[in-house]
Amino acid sequence: MPVVEIENLTKDFYIGFWKKRPVRALDNLCLQVNQGEIFGFLGPNGAGKSTTLKILMNLLRPTSGQARILGKPVATVSMHQAIGYL
Repeated sequence: MPVVEIENLTKDFYIGFWKKRPVRALDNLCLQVNQGEIFGFLGPNGAGKSTTLKILMNLLRPTSGQARILGKPVATVSMHQAIGYL
């Protein structure tokens, strides 16, 4: 059973004051982390590492796609008690 499961996760931000233009932070990210696995996010600035973690902690909502922890959507209130972030 996957502990963390991400399917086609996309996140768009809109920048600019008068003319808002979209900037895609995540583009159809798929990821599965099974129990007992150790996983790390590595990449350059702006690669979407923090955005992915914020979506997993339900601090941001994805534009599209799904994220689940222990088979439950990250928006489930009971999941917040099981998540730690440092």
